[in-house]
Amino acid sequence: MKKTHSPFTFEPIGVLESCYKDKFGVPRQSGLVKAATARLKLRADLHPDQALQGLHGFSHVWLIWVFHENRTARYHAKVHPPRLGGESLGVFATRSPHRPNPIGLSLVEIIAIEGDTLFLAGIDVMDGTPVLDLKPYLPGVEALPEARAGWMPQASGEELRVSWTDAAEEAFQEWRERLRHRGFREEAARLREIITDTIRLDPRPVLYRGGEGDGGYQRRPNHAFRLYDGDVHFVMTGAGQAEIFEIRPLHDEFPPANLRNFDPSIKSGGVVETPEREGKNHGTHGNVRDQRQPRQNKRPKT
Repeated sequence: MKKTHSPFTFEPIGVLESCYKDKFGVPRQSGLVKAATARLKLRADLHPDQALQGLHGFSHVWLIWVFHENRTARYHAKVHPPRLGGESLGVFATRSPHRPNPIGLSLVEIIAIEGDTLFLAGIDVMDGTPVLDLKPYLPGVEALPEARAGWMPQASGEELRVSWTDAAEEAFQEWRERLRHRGFREEAARLREIITDTIRLDPRPVLYRGGEGDGGYQRRPNHAFRLYDGDVHFVMTGAGQAEIFEIRPLHDEFPPANLRNFDPSIKSGGVVETPEREGKNHGTHGNVRDQRQPRQNKRPKT
């Protein structure tokens, strides 16, 4: 088909400041981790004081944004949704980021609107994401419970059971108290829910799933994701079981994404360089090999 138009150029209306600092750990759909928060500050030349008038009456909004960290240059007509365990589908039957035009769509909750800034929850977008537009959600028109869901009902999506080691629980309590002491009370209140729900949904790529209960399990057992100003490390201890074994603060690298007082974060290089402890390699971020073996006979915390 002959092209009848020129390429389009869009300028973001703002850049999202999210609790998720890297791609790994970000929920695969909006609303899955309801405690996950972000803020969007609109450009001054868009006159936010006028452009946001009337939006206060809506509870949710559609975000239209760009997959700015999608490094796949080639177009593939068929993709492999993680929840299908390797089965391929046409890209337009999925919400894969690997699209002809890397545009994302998220339905998120409006917590508050203050001046030129929207405070949002239930996000599935990483820090630094350019936002192209936002539109109010209209439940009377857009809520269609009778709609067909295609392959989704048959998709495999087992949730993980999440436990905490004593050391991780202690570090968590200290982290939460630090946030409270610094005035970040809403983040502190949501912190455990964000961590638990993020891991419960199993953020691992398909490549690293399956066979956790086998004695010869060879896949990477340890993973970590970056949240606010900390790294959360977890290990697969068995089939469907994940254990949080370390929480590492990153005071100098990532100021916390406070809903009322956010400081822009420093971009992550993707891998955390860490010292070895007790002869074990703890240097994991995302999906990096870690030889640590899970401890036995611990009382799980939920």
